[in-house]
Amino acid sequence: MDGHRLIQPLHARTADVGGIPVNRVMPQRGRRLIGAWCFLDHAGPATFTVGAGGMRVGSHPHIGLQTFTWMLAGEIMHHDSLGNAQRIRPGELNLMTAGRGIAHTEESILESGQLHAAQLWITLPHATRHTSPRFDHYPDLPRWSEQGTDVTLLRGDFQGREAPTHAFSPLVGLDIVSPDATQLTLPARTDFEYGVLLLEGSLTIERDRFDTNEMAYLGSGLDEITLAMEAGTRALMLGGEPLNEDILIWWNFVGHSKAEIAEAQKEWEEWEAGSDRFGDVPEFDGERIMPPPIPWKVTAN
Repeated sequence: MDGHRLIQPLHARTADVGGIPVNRVMPQRGRRLIGAWCFLDHAGPATFTVGAGGMRVGSHPHIGLQTFTWMLAGEIMHHDSLGNAQRIRPGELNLMTAGRGIAHTEESILESGQLHAAQLWITLPHATRHTSPRFDHYPDLPRWSEQGTDVTLLRGDFQGREAPTHAFSPLVGLDIVSPDATQLTLPARTDFEYGVLLLEGSLTIERDRFDTNEMAYLGSGLDEITLAMEAGTRALMLGGEPLNEDILIWWNFVGHSKAEIAEAQKEWEEWEAGSDRFGDVPEFDGERIMPPPIPWKVTAN
């Protein structure tokens, strides 16, 4: 419009997740996907005292996705039904591939006294949605300085660098920190669609300003992206090939049909009756989290 590209603004809604305020940016009515990125929570920043507060998310299941946890401050302990136990520290990334099914828990390390993280979900393509579950931890990622910013490559290929994160679809994810005010121009792929999420501070894209917990959806067809970043700004730039598949997100499940979701929920609810699809998280001493009733009619096969 008037020679300027239209940018879609997305505003977060705040909820309590396991005792921590979480700003949920996606999915929402106006935007459900950026490539295969299908869910985006910005947790914190929050502080608490030893012995009080912190996050404690009980055992819950996932299917059809990867959980992608990028730690900014504080520490979290991950346990899952494969037997993995992993502490995640600032600058580290946890990637859990749910595939056919997995259960896990997340708890703050109270001694750290704080929590600040971004957690995203990546939907698995239809052909690989039933892959075997796995867990990967990445303490070392490609990092460099560019145009007055500090950049970390979280996912995909970028400027001759490659993130080690296990991938099922073409995506890119960058964490960008600007200690001082600067203008940053980065190359983009015309076949990718892009979004920029503000974790801290403010920036301007063309003539549009975005503040903390706001996302700019830029669409596709771009060959470069320019961010005018204020001092103390931190942003995630996410991109990927548009996912030309219909997906459904319900509770902690991502599926390609209502039948897939209903089957997964039934097996989680019937764990005590002998269903072993998701397994148990033996190192967690709390209760399993149960889902709300499915809001559509489930018909027998």
